[in-house]
Amino acid sequence: MSKIRQKISLFFLLTFVLFSCNKTEEIEIIVPKPKPKLVEFGFNLHDFNVVNDTIKSGDTFGSLIEKQNLNGKEVYDIVAKVKDTFDVRTIRKGKPYTILRSKDKTNKIQVFVYQPDKLNYYVIDFRDSIVANKKTRPLKYKTRTIAGALNGSLSETLANEKVDPALASKIAKIYAWSIDFFKLQKGDKFGLTFTERYINDTIYDGVDSLKAAFFEYKGKNIYAFPFTPDGSSGKQQYYDEEGKTLKNFFLKAPLKFINITSRYTKNRFHPVQKRWKAHNGTDYAAPTGTPIMTTAAGVVEQAGYTTGNGNFVKVKHDRMYATQYLHMSKILVRRGQRVTQGQVIGKVGSTGLATGPHVCYRFWKNGVQVDALRLKLPTSTPMDSKYKQKFLAEITPLKKVLDSTASLKFKN
Repeated sequence: MSKIRQKISLFFLLTFVLFSCNKTEEIEIIVPKPKPKLVEFGFNLHDFNVVNDTIKSGDTFGSLIEKQNLNGKEVYDIVAKVKDTFDVRTIRKGKPYTILRSKDKTNKIQVFVYQPDKLNYYVIDFRDSIVANKKTRPLKYKTRTIAGALNGSLSETLANEKVDPALASKIAKIYAWSIDFFKLQKGDKFGLTFTERYINDTIYDGVDSLKAAFFEYKGKNIYAFPFTPDGSSGKQQYYDEEGKTLKNFFLKAPLKFINITSRYTKNRFHPVQKRWKAHNGTDYAAPTGTPIMTTAAGVVEQAGYTTGNGNFVKVKHDRMYATQYLHMSKILVRRGQRVTQGQVIGKVGSTGLATGPHVCYRFWKNGVQVDALRLKLPTSTPMDSKYKQKFLAEITPLKKVLDSTASLKFKN
């Protein structure tokens, strides 16, 4: 009986084989695609068990790696080996770190990465011998030109144009001698050419440098172009389109981006004394503690307190000029001290006869108080004529791009 069953099974098997040989079939073989590499810090993250976190209060490098099945002696040895490259004491709360661990059951630490900022990072490699390296991500610089009209503060206007608002501070310093930013108005036009930094070609890292600019001021475009007269070893300065320096002997104001609340006048109603009298200065309102800068280099002639002036500083600049700064909350210089232009000499306050925080800025010429806003102030040394041709050759294409961008922007 078993032989009969074997013959029947063999018959069906041969029939199936013969039938299959006469029929052509296409068999689709599906091969799974390998995962694309996810490379960061020079490692394929798919090869590791990845832990991303930030430094918490109380964390140290030692405490973080000790949690990775390392004993105290091992941690001590690791810190000693990497100290010349990575000072473990510099890690700060809130900064990101990454731990790469093996994918096997040991989950052993392979790599520790600490990022003190967006550009730099430290890699401590535990795999063979313990090695620490500081690495910098590649930077790319892109040049951009924009034109627009002021709508609010300069920082706000730049933010609306998706420009790092920090550029406003740089512009204020460049134009500090040429433009009184308190007098800029809504609708005043401007144009800027600047370079921006990108990390790994994609991560925006802010503005690097200003290459060209103009601001409409009192009906005239005031240009600014950087130039180094003495070559690469010299100090860069900013000049207008004719090669005249923007840097003057005096800054336009002792504060930045704050409102003028009272001007120089021979007849003003005093808000505290409640009587009409001369106001021989210019009041700039600002929050208490705002830094007050000396508008020119010189020597501190007086620093002290009086009932009317409150805390004040007076700086003598030369035989002709002197300036005074009143109502400070704090004096930061002493009598006889030499100060540089733009140096912070005190903080805004409301000491003395003042109804609110501000600085009263007073200006002397030949011993007489004058209106600083109306005075034609002396300028610095102009560009040497031997550099003029090179300067004009450098700025001509920059000015052309700036003007054409502005022309297109304001065409309608």
